[in-house]
Amino acid sequence: MSVQPDEADRPWSAQAAPIRPDFAIARAEAGAPLLNIANVLTMLRIAIVPLFIVALFMGGGHQTSWRIAAVSLFALASITDRFDGQLARKYGLVTDFGKLADPIADKALIGSAVIGLSVLGDLPWWITIVICGREIGITLLRLVVARRGVIPAGRGGKLKTLVQSLAVAMLLLPLSGTYTEVGMGMMYLAVALTVATGLDYVGQAARVWFAGGSGLVRGR
Repeated sequence: MSVQPDEADRPWSAQAAPIRPDFAIARAEAGAPLLNIANVLTMLRIAIVPLFIVALFMGGGHQTSWRIAAVSLFALASITDRFDGQLARKYGLVTDFGKLADPIADKALIGSAVIGLSVLGDLPWWITIVICGREIGITLLRLVVARRGVIPAGRGGKLKTLVQSLAVAMLLLPLSGTYTEVGMGMMYLAVALTVATGLDYVGQAARVWFAGGSGLVRGR
């Protein structure tokens, strides 16, 4: 096998050293434009939130056509959440704006949904307080720990968001009876995941803090 001139002149360490994932992401961030498809989807999700709130409370909050409109907007926003992070990582479109705006968009969508359902009497307030309290607390903790490192998003957090979204969507639909009971069952599961992942994040944050910073920037 012949060796190309550029390979022969290159130091062995440069040839053999693997590219660290965090270095690759940092390099992608340096060249990623702010206005890219991933960030556009994130901004679209944020823009949908006020439209969703208006649709949810129109017609007294329980008119069938408006509830269908509300759940359609919620579903559209949730779909953008499914793809923006994947596109950012796959095509090197990770930006500081995306890492900040993406979780804000998620929390704004879920938070407005559970608060709206509680105002309308379709969801117990204690569930809303647990979900919103967890998100606010973790956000504040993330800001504190950011001095020492960034904790990568785990599968538990993604599963929590998925179950929350499915539960909210089921409760938004203008259905009753067994369907509502199933929706509440999923919401109880979402609450359990919300608490469990919150405690897990606190544990990770404590390890990063006392270790002096070992978190890696991954995801958005």
